[in-house]
Amino acid sequence: MPLEGEYLNMPIRLNDLDKENQDFFRHCGNHDFSLQKCDDCDLMRYPPTTTCPWCASDKASWEPVEGKGTLHSYCEVTQAIQPAFRDYTPYMITLVELDTQSGVPTQHEALRITGNLATPDGNLAAPDYVAKVGIGSRMRITYKDAGDGIAIPLWTLDEDAEQPAEPWRYPE
Repeated sequence: MPLEGEYLNMPIRLNDLDKENQDFFRHCGNHDFSLQKCDDCDLMRYPPTTTCPWCASDKASWEPVEGKGTLHSYCEVTQAIQPAFRDYTPYMITLVELDTQSGVPTQHEALRITGNLATPDGNLAAPDYVAKVGIGSRMRITYKDAGDGIAIPLWTLDEDAEQPAEPWRYPE
């Protein structure tokens, strides 16, 4: 049965053939951040896949992960192509390196997750909040419920973590 929901008035549909993504978004629907961990080499991976990108094993288990990390990179969107995002510009797309498995298997292939920047309650961040975030900011996961059993994972500043005095931002 397809997994369906809605985010910013846009339909979401994951069909039955997309089992790994259905599983991921079901975990998110429970506000449980879990990722696939290879049963053979013990490395976690994202995005969800049918085989391990490190050892090609098709055996994996879903493991809970602490949804905290450091902003590795970002893109600030100033002209939204998707109409649903136009009222939120500028908005930020983040790439967060998780504390879990940081720098493994190499410093260049660490476990990194994308997502929009949001406020702690899961709403897309307003421009003043976007302006506070930069490379090195400490982040935590939050969710926006998108239907029965499905939620969108988003990133917000980790209020409990020490933040850099001035996180690095791309020059304007």
